[in-house]
Amino acid sequence: MRNERRAAVSGREIVVTATRTQQEIAQAPASMSVVTGPELRRRPVQDLAEALENEPGLTINGVGMTRRGISIRGMSNEHLLTLVDGRRITDSSANMAHVDFDLGWVPSIAIDRIEVVRGPLSALYGSEALAGVVNVITRRPETRLEASALALQGFRDGKGGDTSQLSAMVGGPIIEDTLGVVAWGEYRRRSRTTSEADPLQSELEAREALSGSVIAWWKPAPGHRIEIGQAVSDDDRARDTVTTGTVPVYYEYQDHVTRAQTHGSYTGTFDWGEVQARVYRSVLERDNERDRNQTPTQPTRAVDFVADARVTLNAFAGNKLTLGAEHRNEFLRDSTINTAGEDSVNHDALFVQDEWSFGGLGSLTVGSRFDHHPAYGWQTSPRAYLTLTPVEGLVLRGGAGKAFKAPSLKQLSLGYITVAAGGRFIITGNPDLKPETNTAYELGAAYYGKGWHLGATLFQNDLKGLVQTICVESCSIRGQERRAYVNVDKARIRGVELSGEWMPLESLSLSASYTYVDPQDISNDQSLAERPNHSAKWKVAWDFLPGSTVNLRGRYIGRQTIYSGTTAIRLDGYDLWSADVSHDLTERVTLKAGVDNVFRKRLAETSALYTYAEPGRVFFVGLGANF
Repeated sequence: MRNERRAAVSGREIVVTATRTQQEIAQAPASMSVVTGPELRRRPVQDLAEALENEPGLTINGVGMTRRGISIRGMSNEHLLTLVDGRRITDSSANMAHVDFDLGWVPSIAIDRIEVVRGPLSALYGSEALAGVVNVITRRPETRLEASALALQGFRDGKGGDTSQLSAMVGGPIIEDTLGVVAWGEYRRRSRTTSEADPLQSELEAREALSGSVIAWWKPAPGHRIEIGQAVSDDDRARDTVTTGTVPVYYEYQDHVTRAQTHGSYTGTFDWGEVQARVYRSVLERDNERDRNQTPTQPTRAVDFVADARVTLNAFAGNKLTLGAEHRNEFLRDSTINTAGEDSVNHDALFVQDEWSFGGLGSLTVGSRFDHHPAYGWQTSPRAYLTLTPVEGLVLRGGAGKAFKAPSLKQLSLGYITVAAGGRFIITGNPDLKPETNTAYELGAAYYGKGWHLGATLFQNDLKGLVQTICVESCSIRGQERRAYVNVDKARIRGVELSGEWMPLESLSLSASYTYVDPQDISNDQSLAERPNHSAKWKVAWDFLPGSTVNLRGRYIGRQTIYSGTTAIRLDGYDLWSADVSHDLTERVTLKAGVDNVFRKRLAETSALYTYAEPGRVFFVGLGANF
């Protein structure tokens, strides 16, 4: 862990997401942060929202039905692109409401690191990357056979909400420097919690998931690598809830979600550059059940097939030119989308990126992606980013770029119709929708001293054509009101990020960050909802004895605006603290223990308007083993 901390403090962590090529994070043409796998394995982490809750510029918001999403710099969770080893996964939120299924693909035992890019990256990754990118990099033990196991049990201070995790990973070379394999599996669960305001309803849903993956690689010759893999997951959710009609009916709501991804890739390294070709297919199926004669949501099957390739040319000293292409087929089977009950669309793209290095003085990265969508033709996503190092340790950075998000298949379908909000209204599609766009600007500076660093970044996002539903017929008449998707809103989100880290001793690390966000809905001259103006994160890590480490983490989420009808309400800010300790019982076995939400902060007890519930105080204990 000390080596990881030193790399983080000095800015020497190696990242790939900002350009698809390796570079130190201090020189990367983007605002980035990294969460390491060993750090995650110190505590019970159920999904990406919990893994990233202490990262700069990120806040966790509610997406409905007790579920949570990730917001970057005040942007919607729907504007975040999630990747696993650089591969996009099925975007469940595009065609299903109130879902967080994209956040639980990889367990902590299989994670090498998570790279977070704060800022649009459609120039590289296409649609959905308006706010940024989260890339989960999985472990690849290649030099020797490795085996790991992790067991964690959490006990909530209250009724329900206990958690369990049991996972294992094994991998390594079968034939040295030629053939290898890695496999992992995990079982995790969380029991539902009961609402104190209404004991017949769940404050947090129950979860039970089983997942696994197998990846094999072959190096037929030096510099050449072929990789194939298969990942699967079965995820069950359940909660107690109530209808919104005049005669309330209490019932149980269940989601059964299965996911799979099959992937293969080839990477070749030559004197003149690198070639990569990939193909992968992601499938997500959701079945819904409800008792007490309540009508369930119709089954959904979403399939993404992607084939892409890129060539990186070392044209001359200090220059890397990357050319690439991508074909993506998006398929959806859902009885509500049209009379046929299914639809599909092809996304095709070309992209180019040129990286100029000025030696120790900095670098310039320019590029653009050209995406074609049958509904609205070609979209261009340009980007330029400059980093300068005028003196040793000082890094100046700035850039601008444009990103877009294509409307979903349901939003674009003329035949789409669904009942929403417990029967209060229906929603229909609109084939005339235009894509949402974001033009972003960023300017920052960081200084890396001996054992410390400080950084500051100014940012602004100008969003246009945000897709919303508005009433178009029989407004305010329950059961007859009809709403349609339209491009109505313009928004401007600007702010500043401050961050720093200090290692006064080899055994002690202190880090902190602060983010101010000014989220304005320009169309309606009001603040955007659920975007806290202020947030702060801090962490202390101390190796108080050889083989023993304690971590203290805290985060403050400031005041935010919530709308009840047309009335703006300001919710108070709150702070959350957690602590964990680990001790090496032997060279290979580690005992872990800790507590999340030390002071038992309960948002539901403060106001029912918070869009998700904190589970309260949770104690946990566990064992980790590495061989």
